[in-house]
Amino acid sequence: MINMNIDELKFDEKGLIPAIVVDAITKRVLTLAYMNRESLQISMEKGLTCFWSRSRQELWLKGETSGNYQHIVSITADCDKDALVVMVEPDGPACHKGTTSCFEYPVYDSDELSEFSYEGLMKLLIGRKIEKKEGSYTTYLFEKGTDKILKKVGEECTEVIIAAKADDKRETIYEIADLCYHVMVLMIQMGISLEDIHRELASRHVIDKKVKQEKMT
Repeated sequence: MINMNIDELKFDEKGLIPAIVVDAITKRVLTLAYMNRESLQISMEKGLTCFWSRSRQELWLKGETSGNYQHIVSITADCDKDALVVMVEPDGPACHKGTTSCFEYPVYDSDELSEFSYEGLMKLLIGRKIEKKEGSYTTYLFEKGTDKILKKVGEECTEVIIAAKADDKRETIYEIADLCYHVMVLMIQMGISLEDIHRELASRHVIDKKVKQEKMT
């Protein structure tokens, strides 16, 4: 579905507009590339990212040679309409160096603030299962196995219900966080990824949308 005419976009003096490509699942910035009118039109028609290569001075369909296509979920313009955010589901690494993202070199990290992501937490939990860090509660759960993990998931479900029944928002948030953590441990134990859950929820969203449309008609 196209929501705005590309003629409304502001391309620079070279006919280009910057496109920030973001993984729709992990929300990680993958790369910064440039599009012209033709490559943007191709991107929307194919549902795959197509850029203008400034070094080669030619159109560049991402993945055409590497197989690492980027399937477009959405394209959004900023308030000035002179930059784009392209949400994608990638088939492979975004960088020509073979890394997931082109942005791999830390320049500055705050001593007081820290970045959190579900993907980062999953990697940490996977590390606890592989390295079996002594004194780690997560490692303890993995060592005890599925039955222990399931027991904790059940206990945390109950705690969420009790907190919500008491209409205690703060306690409910706390217990939901505990539940999420234990569910993620279970996911790793069973070989379930965040992408698996994302795809399942996305498929349900489509079904729900269709149901709503049917009711309206």
